[in-house]
Amino acid sequence: MTSAATLRAPEPADDRRPSARRYLMCRPEHFEVSYAINPWMDTSAPVDRELALAQWDALRVAYEAHGHRVDVIEGVPGLPDMVFAANGGLVIGDRALSARFANPERAQEGPAYHRWLGEHGFALLGAAAEINEGEGDFAIAGDRILAGTGFRSSRAAHREVQEFFHLPVVSLDLVDPRYYHLDTALMVLGDTIAYFPGAFTGASARLLAGMYPDAVIATAEDAEVLGLNGVCDGRHVFLSDRATALAEQLRARGYEPVGIDLSELLKAGGSVKCCTMEQHSARTPALPEGVPLLNADPLPDDEDLMDVEPLAG
Repeated sequence: MTSAATLRAPEPADDRRPSARRYLMCRPEHFEVSYAINPWMDTSAPVDRELALAQWDALRVAYEAHGHRVDVIEGVPGLPDMVFAANGGLVIGDRALSARFANPERAQEGPAYHRWLGEHGFALLGAAAEINEGEGDFAIAGDRILAGTGFRSSRAAHREVQEFFHLPVVSLDLVDPRYYHLDTALMVLGDTIAYFPGAFTGASARLLAGMYPDAVIATAEDAEVLGLNGVCDGRHVFLSDRATALAEQLRARGYEPVGIDLSELLKAGGSVKCCTMEQHSARTPALPEGVPLLNADPLPDDEDLMDVEPLAG
């Protein structure tokens, strides 16, 4: 057994190669800001739905122009945040787990995404029993899953995801309500990540620094426009066109930034990744049942969580 400090970082790639991905999206035909469940949402600020639709269409076109497949789930009237498809579940290979939302305003999105997943042939389909907001708080990073908690998804959901997918889950604690989901503060870049340390507890930020010593560190200015809420296909990084410094950092690392204007959806606290549920390729199950989570900030009854086998890169 080894401590978190000795986790082996993934080896960096010599070049950046894109791979075709499959995404699920939901057109914002019912988008509005009619309630406030995060600091970005202001019900008094006008929303231009036609502009939101045009911006969403541009994101879809960008994905398809780069060789990716986009499936579209039909939105449901009265569920304005259903456009944020990343929150609807987690898909890895032939396993899919639909979400269970923390806020009652979004509760019916879970069953809507569950129905879509049930119609698309997954060998194992589950509905989360714990509060779990899908890829909003769960980031697939190689053969491990980085998982956020603090505002939405529960720590118990991390255990549930680890047991469902048989992949090691690393728990990370979020502390800034502007970064209420992991995907607002951290983006997977294939062999490494980009993140904003200020969104995490000190222990979680130190854990990430140890696991990913070559990570891209975003500025506060780029984090504040949800620049980290992006999608990487191995080479191309689709992200907010306002995150200019982050785009330059990525370009210097050999990535190709693709700037996307989603200013209308930002009014609800979402950007590129929020609109995108990736249907991830299969990973080799790495864990037997009962292995504890790796947790940067263990609770009093979780003192064993800091000692786990090294995670594969």
